[in-house]
Amino acid sequence: MADRRLKIFHTVARLLNFTKAAEELHMTQPAVTFQIRQLEEQFNTRLFDRTHNKVTLTDVGDQVFHYADRILKMYDDMTRSITDMTGDVSGGVSLGASTTIAEYMLPLMIGEFKERHPDVRISLKESNTEDIVAMVENNVIDLGIVEGSVNNKNLVVEECKQDQLVVIVPNNHVLATESEIHVKELVAHPFISREHGSGTQEVIDKYIEEHGDHDLLDIRFELSSPEAIKGAVEAGMGISIVSSATILKELKLKTLTAIKLSPTLERPFSFVRQRYKFRSRAADELLAFAHEFCKKSKS
Repeated sequence: MADRRLKIFHTVARLLNFTKAAEELHMTQPAVTFQIRQLEEQFNTRLFDRTHNKVTLTDVGDQVFHYADRILKMYDDMTRSITDMTGDVSGGVSLGASTTIAEYMLPLMIGEFKERHPDVRISLKESNTEDIVAMVENNVIDLGIVEGSVNNKNLVVEECKQDQLVVIVPNNHVLATESEIHVKELVAHPFISREHGSGTQEVIDKYIEEHGDHDLLDIRFELSSPEAIKGAVEAGMGISIVSSATILKELKLKTLTAIKLSPTLERPFSFVRQRYKFRSRAADELLAFAHEFCKKSKS
């Protein structure tokens, strides 16, 4: 089996930060430091240079890191190969999703996945995009599915599908008869936005800055969920921009009116995972199934 000290060393070397490594490994910092010292005693040399504010690899440490990377990847390949042969898909997977995805996409996806793999336990955390990305980076969850763009070189980001956003207004609103609307026409009406950190709001802000003027929006409320926003719009408190995936029920019941934006506003739903994390077979199966589910939902 892969030596535990080697995994600890690899994590510290990758992050060059003992505190962050301890958090990712779910260990105390003194325990991580002790294991590194034991490994340095084994090799009879220092692997890290430590100053007050900086951690760097020594030449020997850099060599050990390259070997450790290869060894741990081979171990991961071996584990995956054996589980492929035995067909064992069980255990737990931690999944995180931003609000829109968690409420409107995941229930069906997880339900179908559980039918195929009933022995896999899935724990789900729901938050905004910013928080979910941080959870992936800090090893709190195995996989994140988020809205909008993610710019993090430490993570692997793969697009699931494109999601269209539309303007929603009360049925009796002056704009309700329009087939499409330019963003500059929104400034004359009270606007309801999502909270800071929301992937949806980040995309909307960038769109408005590109095609209009965000500072001119008459923002009356900042709400933390699509359901709250839809309720406020239905009550005549303002208009908003939401994912088309969130209003299927309202359009069917004719409780809201949706208007296309001109130019069209789309944003990606994306999978986010760690680049070097050694995933379980269950996590691999969930990721593959999620890709398959996204392809089906595009058609």
